[in-house]
Amino acid sequence: MSKRDNKRFNDKERKNAPKRGGKNRRDYGDEYSYEPKRKGAAAAKAGGSRRGGSAAKSAGAKSPTRGRIAPKSSRPARDEMGFSAKNSLLADFGFSDHEEQLNIGADGLEVVAGRNPVVEVLSGDRDVERVFIADGSEGSVSKIVALAREQGVIVDFVPKEKIDAMAPGVKHQGVVAKVSEYRYADMEEVFAKAEAAGEDPFIIILDEISDPHNLGAIIRTAECAGAHGVVIPKRRAASLTQTVALSAAGAIENMPVVQVTNLARTIEELQAKGVWVGAADMDGQTYYEANLTGPIAIVIGNEGKGVGRLVKEKCDFVLSIPMYGRINSLNASNAAAVLMYGIRRARNK
Repeated sequence: MSKRDNKRFNDKERKNAPKRGGKNRRDYGDEYSYEPKRKGAAAAKAGGSRRGGSAAKSAGAKSPTRGRIAPKSSRPARDEMGFSAKNSLLADFGFSDHEEQLNIGADGLEVVAGRNPVVEVLSGDRDVERVFIADGSEGSVSKIVALAREQGVIVDFVPKEKIDAMAPGVKHQGVVAKVSEYRYADMEEVFAKAEAAGEDPFIIILDEISDPHNLGAIIRTAECAGAHGVVIPKRRAASLTQTVALSAAGAIENMPVVQVTNLARTIEELQAKGVWVGAADMDGQTYYEANLTGPIAIVIGNEGKGVGRLVKEKCDFVLSIPMYGRINSLNASNAAAVLMYGIRRARNK
């Protein structure tokens, strides 16, 4: 066997050999999702040409300056331009040192990194949206997975590169959690609010509303229309973030928002308490012809696919909004507003 064939044979054997050590998502069941690793930039972009690239470095040669960026030595230092580690633009807007240290992700959720900190937030009173664990992590990861499962928190096993991107420069130990800055309510709080107002429960259920602006607008309208609570799912839906709070224009502080694991089961629990549940869909009864009095909950579907099949089957009735133009549907927040004020009108008769 030639040396070349022998190398190919060894490469093939190495590829098929089982990986040593480390647990991944398969060790914890199929209920956890996984985001595949994406290919990075080509190696050719990172280095120079094959020939002479390393030689130029060893000879101490400097690469020519590209574009209009001045060499580093000729640029003024950060302190000379009025910047420093503790004197940033954040201070001009009134942020404290503690707030600067918070790691807020692009989605408006705080990122908690490290195994012990994640265990602490899972054991505490804060609302944990999701836990991310690097593939191949061992040791106390099993405890974190068990604790997250007990709390009903979603766990994602992802490549380590994603963890690095979520917590740059932090010793994350392969574990991070996304934590909401806003507290979720319990269903008991929704019923207590209705009882305090002397009204039948009036609840808005959102089936996978993914746009945070839509979620914020619906919460705002629900507060204005006198609803007693909003229910959202944990999976595949927008959660309470800074963007949602801004869109809600302060309503998020006065409107109980309940986050549940299973919408279909939640609908059954509401029906057991005497609440009639209706789904907003095109093939239902026109909303102004329906009886919208009494304890009621309305399901508003996803922006693209509407109310899910299983959720719709659990509902007691279906409501529709007539369309007279060429476009056959309304924005989710607009449809929710029409139905909410239809219910308010029926209650005020």
